[in-house]
Amino acid sequence: MNWGLLRTIIILPGSALAFIPAAILWVTSNTAYAASMPDAALISFWFSLMLICIGLVLAFWTVHLLLTYGEGTPAPWEPPKKLVVNGPYRYVRNPMIASVIFMLLAESLLFRSWPLAGWLVIFFLANSIYFPLVEEKGLKKRFGKDYLQYQANVPRWLPRMTPWVPISDNHE
Repeated sequence: MNWGLLRTIIILPGSALAFIPAAILWVTSNTAYAASMPDAALISFWFSLMLICIGLVLAFWTVHLLLTYGEGTPAPWEPPKKLVVNGPYRYVRNPMIASVIFMLLAESLLFRSWPLAGWLVIFFLANSIYFPLVEEKGLKKRFGKDYLQYQANVPRWLPRMTPWVPISDNHE
């Protein structure tokens, strides 16, 4: 068992997807903003399930890539040793955060909760500040010109239409 990865999952996506939303639902339970129970008769229920599935697949895929190709975890305290530019990382620089956004949107729709939608906005804004100011600076320091080339060709949040192929991959 990879305890570092388990700790990472509990702390990072666990907080964003389970602990904080549960606290929001609990705090708002007796207010005008209380969530309603999911109703399988609504199309939003099925759309939410689809978003959860997309988010989970993307999350597992990116964790697998970070573990195998990157030789690290998604956590800043145990980062990948190699720059990962495979799979969804060829389309967008932050597919892990995209997976969490898919799942937070699903939770908001599933429970028809505006406070959860507010948490989604806060989560996105916090990451929009954190990534350029902290994460990307660390990546530039660790991976140098390879990361700068990647950063210049792959967008931070909105995916490219076609996969980016590093120059070194074109000649292999």
